[in-house]
Amino acid sequence: MKYNSVRGTKDIYSPEIELWQYLEKTAIELLQNYGFSEIRTPIFEELALFNRTIGEDTDIVEKEMYTFNDKKGRSLTLRPEGTAGVVRAAIEKNLLVQGGLTKLYYQGPMFRYERPQAGRYRQFYQIGAESIGSDSYWRDIEIIVLCVEFFSRLGLAGLKVYINSVGCAECRPSYRSVLQNFLLENSAPLCADCQRRMARNPLRVLDCKVETCRQVITRIPAIQDYLCQSCRDNFQNIQQTLQKENIAFIADKFLVRGLDYYTRVVFEIKSESLGAQDAVAAGGRYDKLVKELGGPEMSAVGFALGVERVVEVLKKQKAGGWPETSGDVYFALLGQQAQQEAFTLIRDLRQSGLKVEACLENKSLKSQMRQADQYKAKFTVIIGEDELKKGIAVVRDMLTKEQKEIKLNDLVSILKELKLK
Repeated sequence: MKYNSVRGTKDIYSPEIELWQYLEKTAIELLQNYGFSEIRTPIFEELALFNRTIGEDTDIVEKEMYTFNDKKGRSLTLRPEGTAGVVRAAIEKNLLVQGGLTKLYYQGPMFRYERPQAGRYRQFYQIGAESIGSDSYWRDIEIIVLCVEFFSRLGLAGLKVYINSVGCAECRPSYRSVLQNFLLENSAPLCADCQRRMARNPLRVLDCKVETCRQVITRIPAIQDYLCQSCRDNFQNIQQTLQKENIAFIADKFLVRGLDYYTRVVFEIKSESLGAQDAVAAGGRYDKLVKELGGPEMSAVGFALGVERVVEVLKKQKAGGWPETSGDVYFALLGQQAQQEAFTLIRDLRQSGLKVEACLENKSLKSQMRQADQYKAKFTVIIGEDELKKGIAVVRDMLTKEQKEIKLNDLVSILKELKLK
């Protein structure tokens, strides 16, 4: 019986996997440059963790989570996002530094039951980071600059930064009341979900993608007009600093993000190369979440980027060229004795850090040379009966096509030197 992958999932393999590795390597190097250390959390947590952090009235909790009961009847959920698990772990394992900063990054799969489309899967991958322990707006800027720098290192173009302030516990209630009254007066065109959200969580209406709802949303009073002085100053400081750092941005009064734990400034980075699902990275500040999960009162800010979406942009723009896989050395071996003689040499070269492949099957030299080309080897070592009698190997430079005879005893050291050049 033939089996297929589950809808909303995908297999990742060469040559695309090399693009993933290139992206991951770039991100991890940058995150470590910024002082973040890695944390790996389980892919499932207690359901209550996500209900508490994301918000019971969000689409994620209402429609998209993979929740199941284990054999003891506990309600568990495959993680739909990374922040909740990281904060839970930081509190539980005493990673938070009182009076200091805890900077953690993560990577791995997330799970949401959404309609699959380009750049959106039911199992999808994120790389993200959390900076916990500071309410300084400079930490917000640091996170935004980090994201911009990441896409710059990848060589991507056509990206735009969108920012907004969603207020705080002091000013959001007054805006919530204004928003609720406006929606009640303009409720007729709203979809069934937004009709229900109006009473319980009207801010969620701003995140709706239904066209009739979007037409209403464009007329909604801007939250900036209802911010308290502290949030207003915070938002102004961040905008001024981004301008000073020459980071272009768009202040988007409708940007709220889909998670309830955000406070003050939120942001998204969008790509012109994608369709409706155009956000490649997003994040913001969450000043109450740590305490709500049982930790000390600590402010925090973080972000996550969608790996599949960034890969799609890289494919379309071919930014920096496709990171091709290439090998250092390919061994073309003719006969069992040549295979036996070469195996130890191959092992020594691999142990020294070279990427080495060999034909350990009985194939013609012509066939093996084709394989060397497919492997994109820099050098091909040819060993047959004649070479063994002379105690030499023929080393072919695959770029210049020049060939040299090298003593077998000197082969490993010479190939190491050639690799360094």
